[in-house]
Amino acid sequence: MSAASLRRAARESVSGLPRAFWWLWTSTLVNRLGAFVATFMTLYLTLDRGYSASFAGLVVALHGLGGVISSLVAGVMTDRLGRRPTLLAAQASTAFSVALLGFMEHPAAIAAVALLVGMTSNASRPAVAAMMADIVRPEDRVRAFALNYWAINLGFAVSATAAGLIAEYSYLAGFLGEAGLTLACAVLVYVKLPESRPERGGAGAADGSGGSGGSVDKGGAEPEIGLGSVLRDGRFMGVVGLSFLISLIFTQGSVGLPVAMGSAGFSPGDYGLVIAVNGFLIVALQIPVTRLIEHRDPQKLLVVSALLAGYGFALTAFAGPVWAYALTVCVWTLAEIVNSPTQMGLVVRLSPVHGRGRYQGVYTMSWAVAALVAPLMAGFMIDRWGADWLWATTGVLGTVAAVGYWLLMRGLSEGAAGESAPAAAGGTAATPQETPLPTTSGPVGAS
Repeated sequence: MSAASLRRAARESVSGLPRAFWWLWTSTLVNRLGAFVATFMTLYLTLDRGYSASFAGLVVALHGLGGVISSLVAGVMTDRLGRRPTLLAAQASTAFSVALLGFMEHPAAIAAVALLVGMTSNASRPAVAAMMADIVRPEDRVRAFALNYWAINLGFAVSATAAGLIAEYSYLAGFLGEAGLTLACAVLVYVKLPESRPERGGAGAADGSGGSGGSVDKGGAEPEIGLGSVLRDGRFMGVVGLSFLISLIFTQGSVGLPVAMGSAGFSPGDYGLVIAVNGFLIVALQIPVTRLIEHRDPQKLLVVSALLAGYGFALTAFAGPVWAYALTVCVWTLAEIVNSPTQMGLVVRLSPVHGRGRYQGVYTMSWAVAALVAPLMAGFMIDRWGADWLWATTGVLGTVAAVGYWLLMRGLSEGAAGESAPAAAGGTAATPQETPLPTTSGPVGAS
């Protein structure tokens, strides 16, 4: 590809998006630049504090439990109170709780504050995803969410490398650094981001000129959406269940992998460099790969990505030197790049306008439950049987997820390309059951 083609592709990727999106994008980037707790909690507990892998798994599981609790609550708050107040409350409370965690000494106190951190840090996800769906036109959502995911991983790649080096000298500095950057995000949201929640019976998001920006949604004819309605949506809950299996695999990158590398004698800096490969590859490949796959069959993409994820982690059992661990990260990172825009496109397309918060909350819960189960699974397997059993299990989970995607989407791909969720011209959102299965050219959710 010529330099001119690359410049044209770059311009096409960033042009035409509302100003509010870019402030939200900036908030995401700053937040991820400070990511420390989720990435280095297991190393902090096992190497710095000397606790067992099982205790580290328990603490990280409590962090995940907090996310399970807050996902549903934050989803309801996002629909009832609005996206902006939910985001502000989540980020301000996250800054406080992360700083507090760095000073905890007693094991019970560490566990309790980790639960609080899990609750606060996951509470922003439904609001971010719903706000993006509000402010960006349906035809622009693929690249908007790809750009947001790109920002997440750019921040992660930088923070993983820097935090790995910081951790070798002071874990407390990492906790305080994350708290400071999260607080900066709260200030940015307060100063720059307007509320974007669509009004029932009237215009939702504004005109795309830089305020709330993007699409106009009118929800007067849409029935009231409660959590019960979401849980009874069979197709959507099938996506949530498969998301849980995929999340259970990917979460091992931050819970099973650092413990296994630590047990093998590698330093936090070694792990930081290896896991940074994940972020850097996503930064380099997410947008071009999204452009390549956006019109492909989503069934095939999800099946292939599930297999790549499962067997990419399974290959870790054969890794020896640092570069071999990095190669396995390359395999499952490709799975993540393909799976994220494809799977999360289903969520936004299946979510009615005035139920976006609740739908995103339930979807986020699949990741939160995985964050609860994955460390318990990793700690138990590594302590009892060794890391190789954990990596074999990821291969099995990837196979099960691939079969699940094939069965869920069999016979449903035809006629999936049409937009049926909230229309840019102000049409009423379809109910989840009426929404045809999307292709990846539909909206993509935030991670």
